Amino acid sequence: MSVPPRAVQLNEANAFLKEHPEVLYVDLLIADMNGVVRGKRIERTSLHKVYEKGINLPASLFALDINGSTVESTGLGLDIGDADRICYPIPDTLSNEPWQKRPTAQLLMTMHELEGEPFFADPREVLRQVVSKFDDMGLTICAAFELEFYLIDQENVNGRPQPPRSPISGKRPQSTQVYLIDDLDEYADCLQDILEGAKEQGIPADAIVKESAPAQFEVNLHHVPDPLKACDYAVLLKRLIKNIAYDHEMDTTFMAKPYPGQAGNGLHVHISVLDKDGNNIFTSEDPEQNAALRHAVGGVLETLPASMAFLCPNVNSYRRFGAQFYVPNAPSWGLDNRTVALRVPTGSPDAVRIEHRVAGADANPYLMMAAVLAGVHHGLTNKVEPGEPIEGNSYEQLEQSLPNNLRDALRELDDSEILNKYIDPKYIDIFVACKESELEEFEHSISDLEYNWYLHTV
Repeated sequence: MSVPPRAVQLNEANAFLKEHPEVLYVDLLIADMNGVVRGKRIERTSLHKVYEKGINLPASLFALDINGSTVESTGLGLDIGDADRICYPIPDTLSNEPWQKRPTAQLLMTMHELEGEPFFADPREVLRQVVSKFDDMGLTICAAFELEFYLIDQENVNGRPQPPRSPISGKRPQSTQVYLIDDLDEYADCLQDILEGAKEQGIPADAIVKESAPAQFEVNLHHVPDPLKACDYAVLLKRLIKNIAYDHEMDTTFMAKPYPGQAGNGLHVHISVLDKDGNNIFTSEDPEQNAALRHAVGGVLETLPASMAFLCPNVNSYRRFGAQFYVPNAPSWGLDNRTVALRVPTGSPDAVRIEHRVAGADANPYLMMAAVLAGVHHGLTNKVEPGEPIEGNSYEQLEQSLPNNLRDALRELDDSEILNKYIDPKYIDIFVACKESELEEFEHSISDLEYNWYLHTV
């Protein structure tokens, strides 16, 4: 991947600054392994320099655990002197931040080696490497995310979240009724500001629906024929939602399972594949008979166990699974069936696609997409058959077989011959090292439940 010509980049900067003379600052953003956005804030007068020469950030940015500490076993910290790499702007990501009191813009960045080559440990580069395999085949991935989140109160109760009070009634919501319009009305100002903010930032969000838990919502993004751009939108959308909610005196969480007994937050992705003429190769009156669709499904199902660490990257991620919450726990597929891992919507022949329903909202979109597309490519090139589609309730027909904890998921990833062909083994080593470090710290902590059970009883 080459850096876009400086003239093109400078034209983008010049046009934006001319159109927005009020902008005082620009936030330079880059998403780390956990999808957490980090970076620098500059004055507007420095924007041209960023487009011309980039900015320096340490390579260890991609070796941070969930708490922002460098995991030294990755080799990206002290072993290399905590050395810098250079970050360049991603075209067409310069936009205003509508929540800021002082006019501020934002710009997504991606990391490169000092010589100009993309830096292997940037999750966006991990995805780009997988996407390039489709480019070689003359195929284009069309993708769209559905992102779930909870609005929560800015004050926790004993460290635990609680729903926010309704700006209309002053009451905390209790409803578990999915698609309930009245619940949208309770938080209408905040939700409408999210959609308007997305429009201002060029994020193709067109709908918000009420999900099946108190103050839980889902934002739907349009399909775009660029999986990298789809992930950029997902990363920026999360940041937008957090900041708009904070403006409305609420917090948000994308934690996979914030409440026991309530639905978790998922990150579904819809995937179709276009040929060189822009035709969807999954198009079919009878999707079950479409060879390309079957093979793509077969490849994703085969790689699903090894992909789980990218789809569900945290200890909490695995608490989300359960039949009552429509979270599939076995490799399965079906036609218009929401109990399976891979749902194939059947509304119209040209809209046939794969809906991947396993990942949590805590996943890094770039890494999640890389894992899913690795499976699609593996299936297409090896003609992997998926078996018969599931009809009816898959939870009653299939035993749980996907990894149900982070340690097992990391082992599956580390041992996967297929994913190691698509994702740089050096990156898999870094990812596993970071997550094993988090897991070790978690397993050395003592929970309140342990004290309740054992302190006075054994």
